[in-house]
Amino acid sequence: MIFNIPQFIDIEDKIVGPFTAKQLGWLAAGGVLALLAWNTLDFPTFIGTTIFIGIVFGGLAFFRPNGQSLISIVGFIFIFFLKPKIYMWKRVPDKKSLAKPEKIINDNASLRTHKEVTLEEIEKVSQLLEIKKK
Repeated sequence: MIFNIPQFIDIEDKIVGPFTAKQLGWLAAGGVLALLAWNTLDFPTFIGTTIFIGIVFGGLAFFRPNGQSLISIVGFIFIFFLKPKIYMWKRVPDKKSLAKPEKIINDNASLRTHKEVTLEEIEKVSQLLEIKKK
């Protein structure tokens, strides 16, 4: 049996010319807002508003950073700022690190106060540690 495997399933279908359904919807929404601005605003304000509307809705229709649509990135921004932040690990300082460090005295006299070990003491310790085989 031979099966046809669909390819390029992540590419959206073109509806009108080079535009997909989402792009056409964003452009139509921008056109409706521009029409409302034409009916309600005077001409100089209409030009500035239409340029702003064109940039915003053109970006929503065509700008896809990292393969994501701009509207999904805007949604992620809102979710990031509205959701509470969960800290998985938070540093708690130790009581030892908060205490003042003790002063280290570097005297040559304290270094010379080592106990002298005799040969007899070494032999006693070795006899205690010796493993006897039976």
